[in-house]
Amino acid sequence: MVTLMKHEAAINPLALELNSILDKSSAGPFLSALGRRLFFPRGIIAQAAEAKKTARVNATLGMAFHDGQPLILSALARELPGLKPEESVVYAPTAGVEVFRLAWKTGLLQKNPSLKEADFSLPVVVPGIASGISYIADLFLDHGETMLAGDPWWDNYSLIFTERRGALLKGIPLFAESAGTTGSGTDSGLHSGLDIGAFEKALKEEAASGTVRIILNFPQNPSGYTPTAAEADTLVRLVKDTAISGVPVLVICDDAYFGLFYEEKTIKESLFSRFASLHEKVLAVKIDGPTKEDYVWGFRTAFVSFGSKGLDEASYAALEKKLIGAIRSSVSCANTPAQYLALKTMNDPTTQADKAAFFAMLRGRYLAVKRFIEENPLPRGLQVLPFNSGYFMSFRCKAVEQLRQTLLKKGIGTIALGDEYLRVTFAAIEETDIPEVYRAIYSSV
Repeated sequence: MVTLMKHEAAINPLALELNSILDKSSAGPFLSALGRRLFFPRGIIAQAAEAKKTARVNATLGMAFHDGQPLILSALARELPGLKPEESVVYAPTAGVEVFRLAWKTGLLQKNPSLKEADFSLPVVVPGIASGISYIADLFLDHGETMLAGDPWWDNYSLIFTERRGALLKGIPLFAESAGTTGSGTDSGLHSGLDIGAFEKALKEEAASGTVRIILNFPQNPSGYTPTAAEADTLVRLVKDTAISGVPVLVICDDAYFGLFYEEKTIKESLFSRFASLHEKVLAVKIDGPTKEDYVWGFRTAFVSFGSKGLDEASYAALEKKLIGAIRSSVSCANTPAQYLALKTMNDPTTQADKAAFFAMLRGRYLAVKRFIEENPLPRGLQVLPFNSGYFMSFRCKAVEQLRQTLLKKGIGTIALGDEYLRVTFAAIEETDIPEVYRAIYSSV
């Protein structure tokens, strides 16, 4: 306690003010040392926002104007005719363009009807989903602490949680050894299912430390799996049981591939919808964005939202200030034209038809892969992990790097993850090319 008080004494008073609010909330148990130090200064950005409302001459932000308009190169004006200068070359607010944030929250409620029963924050714009995960790790993860994640996981989790934050990334086997299709020369059936027992065991073991931090990624990268309704119910119950036992739980929902659900039995809403109103000791974080949902990968624009029964209006405001303090101290703000372009895309009447066509295209590729696996016996030693959504499917096999190199020599690029997983992005393969690609994988094993 004395050490903490000495440490706190060196913290900026604005950070201390936010800490005093959050320490009484569901976020308090998770704040890292960095998270406790972060705040949004009443400096240039805040003073500029104040001046924008009232000043006749605004000499605050480091931008140049003429006749009340931002200076813009003629080449940019020609290339971006649909954007006004204030939508293309000015700095965006640190938390993001407010109309974009409001539109995204409205969209979340439409896509996740269960959220109407929960109280959650206005989403904050971050420069990509990876950065959103990284900022949350900054806020809530210290050196030596543990983050639970489904195994196999996206390789950037290791960089973010382990290398940047010095934490332990502990894998929960997503599937039992028997799940999926195992090559025996004859078997071609597809079997699915999360290893619920592994999740229950991991949560109980981690609860002994006093807090639980877990990141859930559905549709999952690299397996391409989304839980069924029954599996989702069980995951939610396990988290609630942990909270009821008195252990605070931080649940991060990495929803990068949200909406790409190809089977009837999978859940169609984000688990954030359930966790955001689950229990006073459960802090839920949703990280999502138009990157995959609206096919704008290079926009590097995403959102972070908070939800919990243990948060009130003051707590949400404090969390937002902590988060935008992390943004301000790193990239300052997200890309302005990307936010306005994404907003215009959301409001354009052609978007929904385009997205429906793209979804049908990707589902067709998914079905082509599924059909090939069902109709062709797997070679011995190759296993297909359960998949039903998203961009990917994965194989478990030995000598995976050798297999990747062999395929590369045949002109086929795949990803080797760890020592035993080969990820194939079927979303990037023309449907007519899928049989050729998978025949090459089978023959190379």
